[in-house]
Amino acid sequence: MSESSCNVIAIVNQKGGVGKTTTATNLATALAATNLRTLLIDFDPQGNASTGLGIYQEQRRKTIYDVIINDLSIAEATVPTAIPNLSIVAATVDLSAAEIEVITMENREFILKKKLEEVRQLYDYVIIDCPPSLGLLTVNALTAANSLIIPLQCEFFALEGLSHLLKTVEMVKQNLNRSLTIKGILLTMYDKRNRLTEQVETDVRGYLGTLVFNTVIPRNVRISEAPSHGKPALIYDLKCSGSVAYLHLVREMIGKKLVMG
Repeated sequence: MSESSCNVIAIVNQKGGVGKTTTATNLATALAATNLRTLLIDFDPQGNASTGLGIYQEQRRKTIYDVIINDLSIAEATVPTAIPNLSIVAATVDLSAAEIEVITMENREFILKKKLEEVRQLYDYVIIDCPPSLGLLTVNALTAANSLIIPLQCEFFALEGLSHLLKTVEMVKQNLNRSLTIKGILLTMYDKRNRLTEQVETDVRGYLGTLVFNTVIPRNVRISEAPSHGKPALIYDLKCSGSVAYLHLVREMIGKKLVMG
């Protein structure tokens, strides 16, 4: 596999609670289930993606913090998950300090990109679960990525936050990563019984058109339950509406990938 054939996708939104980690873990699981070699990087100090894939604190001896701050290789920090074809670089709360520590480092925006170059040939997809902020960690993820997916909760201020994020993405594209593209905006916590959901969808699709995925992720109890069992929803309950939606997303995403080349 050539380095260029590895797709590095950042899952990003500066707002918390929008389904970012849920999207990262289930997207990575669905890709792995289609026999694509997948690495998930938990880049959020809360470490929820690690917990959601059954990697508990005692198993996180080497983490993404060690990669960024202590010059550990990604290969050394990678651990397998219970899901075939899916590995993870876990995170702990230590990562919250990295945001400050990287400020004084040389080429601070390119640390993750440089580290990923060592392992890109080993994977078809690398998924980065970004922290809920637009600090240096997220900038590192956007600089390392080929593309990004923006989960967007169907709520009143959705578009306002999105416009700020899109400005940041454009700045990164102009100054740090000219090849960065938006793979899609993903509407999450979708409740078709709620008129506000319908209005937000109309507004977002009207504003961004084909950048918005056709697939929407419904508000679903089984999705919410799954992380407490150390499993992504796709493993916890394959037939629930949330799992079905993430499978549709992967089909749509891979189709988009082929179109984009």
